[in-house]
Amino acid sequence: MARVTADISISADGYSTGPNQREDAPFGDGVDEAFHDWMFVHGDENEEEVAGILAARAYIMGRNMFGPVRGEWTGDWKGWWGPGPPYHAPVFVLTHHAREPLAMEGGTTFFFVTDGPEAALARARAAAGDADVAIAGGADTINQYLALGLLDELRLHVAPLTLGFGGRTDIVRVFDGVPPRRLVPVRVRPTAHVTHITYELT
Repeated sequence: MARVTADISISADGYSTGPNQREDAPFGDGVDEAFHDWMFVHGDENEEEVAGILAARAYIMGRNMFGPVRGEWTGDWKGWWGPGPPYHAPVFVLTHHAREPLAMEGGTTFFFVTDGPEAALARARAAAGDADVAIAGGADTINQYLALGLLDELRLHVAPLTLGFGGRTDIVRVFDGVPPRRLVPVRVRPTAHVTHITYELT
């Protein structure tokens, strides 16, 4: 049966981004791209995990992950990834502001969903058919699906560093605001640059 999965890179203290995300700082202040080097620079030693992310046939992401634009859509922002995003599948972006679908190179089309996470999941399931749907992030979006009990598998990619943002209320961590859940660890694999932890949710 097709599953709903989620992958997210986090620090050892649970953060996936820093404050003040913007076009010239996609991960926010205090977080550089080395945080995600396991995927983009050291992909060979993490090939299985990268393949797992790309195995989905539809994706869901929050607007913040799509880009730094806030409020009504303005300009021609098309995402962080340039003309050929890595998804090669439909991507459903949660937003409060309607926008026409955006077709990109390589088979990725972004659809902008204004009626909530459950509606986005229904559309993603229909697009994926018998294949998995992946919640691509960020942390707030993953937390919404965790809180709704709609996630089957959570894959955390833990970078061997801390970011030290404790006490800040303007940065969301994975599990913030999520009711208690039972996590069943099914796989742990350490590498030189990241530790991959896979949980099933009951």
